[in-house]
Amino acid sequence: MSVPDTARRGGTPRAQMHGVNKYFGDLHVLQDIDLEIEPGEVVVVVGPSGSGKSTLCRTLNRLETIDSGDILVDGRAIPPEGIELARLRADVGMVFQSFNLFAHKTILQNLTLGPIKVRKRPRAEAERRAHELLDRVGIGEQAGKLPAQLSGGQQQRAAIARALAMDPSLMLFDEPTSALDPEMITEVLDVMVELAKEGMTMLVVTHEMGFARKAADRVAFMDAGRIVEMAEPDEFFSNPRTERAQDFLSKLLSH
Repeated sequence: MSVPDTARRGGTPRAQMHGVNKYFGDLHVLQDIDLEIEPGEVVVVVGPSGSGKSTLCRTLNRLETIDSGDILVDGRAIPPEGIELARLRADVGMVFQSFNLFAHKTILQNLTLGPIKVRKRPRAEAERRAHELLDRVGIGEQAGKLPAQLSGGQQQRAAIARALAMDPSLMLFDEPTSALDPEMITEVLDVMVELAKEGMTMLVVTHEMGFARKAADRVAFMDAGRIVEMAEPDEFFSNPRTERAQDFLSKLLSH
């Protein structure tokens, strides 16, 4: 599944947002967002609560609609509804903060449902791939259990494996560790770091600055619905350009 390093240079961006605006009533939650994510690139989005990070993430597979602007995935505009939208969502994996596993299906069934129903893969092939992915995220022995029988960290690793089972070209992570106990956070971040090393294209909304330092190609800092700063991790953490980013980081690093 690895993507060669050459994929990071040139070609069609994996995802593009141009002049994107989004309102919730009178609240302007995304303001003129411009963002491109290259194949094999990891973009980590950070910023204070309420700055629009999760909304930005959710617009990339149309879990949230936009009011103006353009969003393209693999060079194609996001369809408004129907079969084409379902196809796009199959190509864009999503990992939520609350896992969103099907409670009454086993972990194995959670992983095979999409490949069988959407990708039309034979059950045996889907199950073989699911077992591979569960082994890869370190919970191969949990395949026959229900989600409630797993720890939060194990459930989130299962959710990552479920997204990977669809062979997505882009993975979205919406605060994937925020619902976890501290000791479980590392096991999930380790899986994400490995994915980044293997060349998976990722947009990650997170408060985990250690992950941003280690795995990001670029860090996008959001405030009040805007991307106010974009830089490589070393530059962002050592020399933030905007006063707002400086203030945000000083509060984080003082705790």
